[in-house]
This record gives sequence, C-alpha cells and structure tokens, in this order.
Amino acid sequence: MQEREQKIELYGKGYRQLIDALQRFPQEMWDFKPSPDRWSLHEILIHIADSDANAYVKCRKLIAQPGKPVNDYNQDVWSNVLDYKGQNVENALELFKLLRKTTYDLLRNTPDIVWVKATGYAEDGAITLDDWLDIYANHIPDHIKQMEKNYVAWQKQS
Repeated sequence: MQEREQKIELYGKGYRQLIDALQRFPQEMWDFKPSPDRWSLHEILIHIADSDANAYVKCRKLIAQPGKPVNDYNQDVWSNVLDYKGQNVENALELFKLLRKTTYDLLRNTPDIVWVKATGYAEDGAITLDDWLDIYANHIPDHIKQMEKNYVAWQKQS
C-alpha cells in the first residue's frame, strides 16, 4: 500500500520534474538528434504528451472496464507519421500538465478494491493498474535521463 502511494506521488510529480529538468538544457540543443534513429529533446517532449494521452485512456479503461482489452500504440510510428519535430512543444507541455494532473487526482482517490479489479489485456499480455503505474511513474525520470544523454552528445559535437 505504501509503495503504491509513493509511486502515485512520483507519478504526480512528473510535470514538475520535467519542467525543472528542461531548465538545464539550452533551447539551441532541443532539435539535436544524437543519431538519425534517436529522438531530439523536442521529439521526446511531443512523445511525452502523446504517451500520457494514451496512458490517460488506458488507466480509465483498466478502472472502468476491467478485463477488457486496452489499446497499445507504436511510439515510433506516431513520431514519424505525426511529424513530432514539427509539433508545438508549449502545447504538448500544457496538454501533459493537464493529463498528468487529472490522472493523478483519479489515482489518489481510487479505492483499493478497484485497484484489485483493474486489469486488462494489451498486445504483450495481461496488465493491471499497478503495472500501469509502474510504467508511468518512471516514464518522466527515464526520459530526463535520455535528455541528459542527448545534452552530453550535443556538447561533444559543439
């Protein structure tokens, strides 16, 4: 129970963590790609908004329709087809902020009995709400590490 509460709090801090981390990276490096198959910081930010939009729906499906399929999405296809490099970062950050806040509020108020029943099926098998939380509580810290690697690579090539 306490572990879940800690993960919920980590999840809820995602927007603030991201905004604080962005202060460390100069704007002129945001479009830098360490290699053609890696995302720029700009593309990572668009991905974060799209990922949280998908997570928003998946979380609610797990709670409201337990035992049903939850949809997966292919982040690489989305990045290419939706032209992440051409999308507006400020809009993505604002969307992410609202998605994260509303889902955080939902999770904080979800009773234990719902957590037990909240399950679904994805392409790679069964998923519970706790599984979902494990993924998304760490999503922002993982991407901040990716941004830091991009920054180091950018500094080396500058």
